[in-house]
Amino acid sequence: MKPYQRRSGARDSGRLHGKSVSGGDEQLRLFGLHPVEAALQNPARIVKRLHATENAERRLIDAIGPLTCAVERVSPRDLDRILGPDAVHQGVMLETEPLDEPDFATLIEAANGHPLIVLDQVTDPHNVGAILRSAAVFGAAGLVMTRRHSPPLNGVLAKSASGALELVPVALVGNLSQALLELRNVGFTLIGLDGSAETALETTDWSQPTALVMGAEGKGLRELTQKTCDTLARITTDGPIASLNVSNAAAIALHTAALARLGAKSH
Repeated sequence: MKPYQRRSGARDSGRLHGKSVSGGDEQLRLFGLHPVEAALQNPARIVKRLHATENAERRLIDAIGPLTCAVERVSPRDLDRILGPDAVHQGVMLETEPLDEPDFATLIEAANGHPLIVLDQVTDPHNVGAILRSAAVFGAAGLVMTRRHSPPLNGVLAKSASGALELVPVALVGNLSQALLELRNVGFTLIGLDGSAETALETTDWSQPTALVMGAEGKGLRELTQKTCDTLARITTDGPIASLNVSNAAAIALHTAALARLGAKSH
């Protein structure tokens, strides 16, 4: 998948507030080897400064070749102090500008038979990051979230996405129901995941462009979102625990969609 662009400044909450390490006002801070490696390879990223330990810098060079940005040598303790003790930074942090945000209509046009993921108030950045990673693995065209009740596209989310934030477009919309209606109007089938649905996901019709609609763990899809979907479907389970984390459910749903899409191409 090729890197893409988002509209810069479209979401200030995607940045970490306060002065940057290099003395600026606000910066988006990406950390961890995979997110930083992917960002450095993305020509759409406006890179400010790379902060790395000697070992992390060497690993980046081994992975992507000579570094073209300014590098500031730091210790792991320096990064712990900047990012907090819970950040798994692997000795590297990148200060950068947010990517451009894709227009929702443009995202729809570019789907080209690949599914879209629509999240209904999924607020945990680790879950959204993991969903982006699965989207990159299984060829989803992009992810749609609301501007409110969604996590910022920050370093925590990027770490969970393991580089997929550079590859999978994320469109932000003001009204989810309206966005779903727009998708239906241009030919998308809206499949909402619901553990209590009668229809099994693998038996649904995948012949049309598809939007997979998922809600937060526990709350699930809101009532209006359920009513807007064309079909509610469940993931078939056979164990003592009937529900899955939303990121795990997304991975299974995207795999199911990929099998259907690739199977249709082979006929």
